[in-house]
Amino acid sequence: MAVQTPPRATEKPQGWKSFTYGELDEIKRDLHFHPSPVKNPKRLTFDQIAHYNEKGYLTGIRIFAEKEALQNRVYFDSILERTFAAGKDSYSIATAHRKYRGVHEMATHPVVLDYVSDILGDRFVLWGTHFFCKMPGDGKAVSWHQDASYWPMTPSKTVTLWLAIDDSDTGNGCMRVIPRSHHQGHLTWRYSEKSENNVLDQTVDNAEQYGDPPVDFILKAGEISMHSDLILHGSEPNRSDRRRCGLTMRYAATDVRAYMGWNEKGVVCRGTDPDGHWSNYPPPEEY
Repeated sequence: MAVQTPPRATEKPQGWKSFTYGELDEIKRDLHFHPSPVKNPKRLTFDQIAHYNEKGYLTGIRIFAEKEALQNRVYFDSILERTFAAGKDSYSIATAHRKYRGVHEMATHPVVLDYVSDILGDRFVLWGTHFFCKMPGDGKAVSWHQDASYWPMTPSKTVTLWLAIDDSDTGNGCMRVIPRSHHQGHLTWRYSEKSENNVLDQTVDNAEQYGDPPVDFILKAGEISMHSDLILHGSEPNRSDRRRCGLTMRYAATDVRAYMGWNEKGVVCRGTDPDGHWSNYPPPEEY
């Protein structure tokens, strides 16, 4: 198993609370894949669960019908307008379930939660929501990376649902994954170079050596993909004249511990949080 590049104490990952990679590295994190333990799924088939465990992802799952998907897009347009008016960019809309009631409602939709429970089981929280919105021709890429590498959380039991707000394809910079790479543990990364124009700041070099050939997640608006927090993934720039927006919704089993104040993001969705670790705030008032 590869190990992480030694952190530079002055560098800071993007996140809810400010901390350095040096501080993050001091947390003893269990960063290896935990397969889905679910034996009685509600939505997924046993073959789909086996595929997730083996390959690290699922894709092309319809959640919202065309009319609902259009409503989601119109709603996001209103959030984006408010964001631009505040002088922020299209990538800045993070932890949105703590800010916008409509995002909270999307991320806690009963059908969405059924799919999550088929991976994590009956006790889990919603802790992250982030709109990754590539404007037409914006030129920004997302270099190959592992989500769990950024997070002050352990053990590695987060599943991300990527909800297509817009149609997403190779033309406008859809997400891509390296199947089976989630079995490799925490991989060596380096700081991204300016020339990469990376939305984030970590890059795993020669990513294809860690799994199967890349798979593009081509999604229609209202469909989702699901991926492990350890799978290598990224995306090419949006070189088209179309926007490409997806809402990442991140869920973790309630036995996961979050540090650096990240437990404040957690909303219990199914089951209980016996230790009261997650703050479990009520939905926000602003829609």
